Amino acid sequence: MSVLKGWLGEKLVQFGMWMNIDSQAYQRLHNVVIPSSNGPTQIDHILVSIYGVFVIETKNMTGWIFGEEKSSSWMQTIHGKKYPFQNPLHQNNRQTQCLAGFLQLDSTVFHSVVFFIGDAVFKSPMPDNVRSGGLSKYIKSFTAPLLTPDEVTKILGRLASTKSDPSLTKRKHLHSLKARFSSTTVCPKCSGTLVERSAKTGKNAGNKFLGCSHYPSCKFTRAVG
Repeated sequence: MSVLKGWLGEKLVQFGMWMNIDSQAYQRLHNVVIPSSNGPTQIDHILVSIYGVFVIETKNMTGWIFGEEKSSSWMQTIHGKKYPFQNPLHQNNRQTQCLAGFLQLDSTVFHSVVFFIGDAVFKSPMPDNVRSGGLSKYIKSFTAPLLTPDEVTKILGRLASTKSDPSLTKRKHLHSLKARFSSTTVCPKCSGTLVERSAKTGKNAGNKFLGCSHYPSCKFTRAVG
C-alpha cells in the first residue's frame, strides 16, 4: 500500500506540473538517476528553464510535521506517535550539489524545493522552499534569467543521455544507498569520514560509536559493531 501511495503521489505532482506550468518554458524530467562520487543518486523531479534548474524532492506524508532548517532529522506525528525522518532539505541539497557537479554548473543557477504531498500540516515555521501547496506559483516566482536558451538545450541533452544510460537505474541507486548506509568508513549523509568516538555523558558514557568528521554540521552516528 505504501508503494502504491508513493507512486500515486509522484503522479499527482507530475500531473500538477503539466497542468500549471508552461511546458515550453519549463522542461520536465522525472526520476533521474545521476552518477556521483558517493554512488548514483535519484532525483524525483527536475525542471530546466532560463530561470534556473529546479530540483524538487517530494514527500508523501500525513500528520503533523516538525522540523528546523539546520537540524539533521525532522519529526512526523500521527495520533500521538512520533516518527523521525531525515531532514529533506539536507537530502535535496546534497542531490542538488551532485547535479551541479555532474552538469558542471555554478550552484547559483539551482533552486532546491521540497514539496509535501498529502495531508501533512507544518507545525514548525518552514522556509519558503518547503511547501505543501502552491508549487507552481513558487516556481514561477523566479523571473530573473540565469541561463541562456543554448545552456538550457545543453543541460537537457546531458540529462536525456543520463536517462537513457542503462548503467544508471533505480535498482543501482538503491543498491548504492544500502552500501552507503552500511559503510563504517564513509558518512552516508555528507560523505565525510566516520571516526570512532566515546560518549562523554549520560547513561551511555564511555560507549564507543562512529561519528561524522564534519560534526557539528553533520550529526550522523552509528553504533560500533
